Order: sequence, then structure tokens, then C-alpha cells
Amino acid sequence: MGKGGGCVPSKNRPPKGVSDKDLQNPESDGPVSDQNQTQTTQTNPIDHAIAQRQLRVFIVFYSMYGHVEVLARRIKKGVDSIDGVEGFLYRVPETLSSEVLEQMKVPKKDGNADEVPVILAERLVEADGLLFGFPTRYGSMAAQMKAFFDSTGHLWREQRLAGVPAGFFVSTGTQGGGQETTAWTAITQLAHHGMLYVPIGYTFGARMFEMDSLRGGSPYGAGVLSGDGTRKPSETELALAEHQGKYMAGIVKRFAQPSFRAPGHGLD
Repeated sequence: MGKGGGCVPSKNRPPKGVSDKDLQNPESDGPVSDQNQTQTTQTNPIDHAIAQRQLRVFIVFYSMYGHVEVLARRIKKGVDSIDGVEGFLYRVPETLSSEVLEQMKVPKKDGNADEVPVILAERLVEADGLLFGFPTRYGSMAAQMKAFFDSTGHLWREQRLAGVPAGFFVSTGTQGGGQETTAWTAITQLAHHGMLYVPIGYTFGARMFEMDSLRGGSPYGAGVLSGDGTRKPSETELALAEHQGKYMAGIVKRFAQPSFRAPGHGLD
């Protein structure tokens, strides 16, 4: 008891109401100084691989007379312009015989130096983003592209493509020939796979509203008007295709965060 009437607790005793068990052992239980603490972080090898490698956008298309292929090549240019992302062109298998194609006067595609390779469905899991291009057949995708989607059943069973951003670009004969319906009737294919549909909206800006010339394309994706087959894509149509490539590449980069997903692993 000291002067002043104050009671000073003993240094060897806990304050009133606090048990010995509540006190930390300063030698074993106390916090460790930051200067002496060594932090160990573990890196997921899949996350590290995603962070280091180039992201891939597969541009998968069917083109009978070449209009869709022209768009596809311009889309690849847009994808490749985004740092860290690379575009790859692939063609889906043909379902018509060579005799029928010859009668339809379809240009031969074999033997060209810059020929685009044919893709099988198994390769889709390697992509970080997918853009599918096809001509219209009565307002929906051509049978060759539908046959390709029909071959993806094994990927659907395991939802291997779930979470993958995907979009469309199309070709139609006329303005009212399906520039929008050809794309939006294809969305069902993405929905069953759990893929994320990425339209371009009106991100192309004022050029989406130009009325002084014929132009394919819509908020659903790039497009070209082929007419009787002799019309070539306009510069506006090509610019819109390139914009779609850039836009998709940007979306893929946004989704390619560590721990989000690895190609071929859905959303596990």
C-alpha cells in the first residue's frame, strides 16, 4: 500500500479479474516482430502459368465464298494488337462433298500457302476466348457450323467450356437477311456450354450509326453483306471486325485473372 491510497498490482500477478490462462507468454505467444518474420507464400502453378503465357483467342469460322474469312482475318489483326493476347484462325470441317462444292462453284481451299487449318472440337479447351463466324442460312448459322457445335457433346458433358468468353460474326446476302438473327439464334449453343456471350454493343461508337452506305454488323457482332457473292466487305465492315477483335481481347484479359479459370477446366 503506497502513499496516496493507490494499490499497485504486483508485476508477478495478473490484474484483478484476469486469470493466468488469459495472459500470453511473451516468449512463446507474443507477436513476432515484422523485422524477424519470414513470410512464405505458395504459388499455384496453374495461376503462375496463366500469368506468364500469352492469352489465346480462337477465331473459328466457316466461309464458303470467302466473305467470313475476310472478316476473320481482320478480327485476328484486332486481337493481335492487344498486348498479351494472340489470335488464331481455324476453319470448321466441310460437310459437303467435293462434287457438290464444285457444282456450287465454291473456290478450292486446299493447297494455298496461307490456308487456315481445320479444327476439331477438342482444341476449343485450349482457348481463353472464342469468336465463331459463319454465313446465314434462313436467319441462322450454316449447317457446317451447326455440325461442328453438334460435335462438342463430350465437352458439354464435363462443362469444359464453362466461363469462356465467346462471340459471333456473320455474313448475309442482304440487309434483312439475318445480320442480327443469325447471331442471336446461335446464343443457345453458348448457353448450354456455360460460355459467356460477349456482344460488342455500341462500343464501335458513332460509326455504328452511319447511314450513308451499306454496312453489315450489329450490336451482336461484326458482319458483312455479301450480295450475290461479288460484293467485297467495305472498309467500315472491316473496321468493325477489327474493333470486335480488340474488344474481345480486352475482355479476355479482364477475365484471365489468377485463380479464375484455366483453359479446359471450366470454373473448377
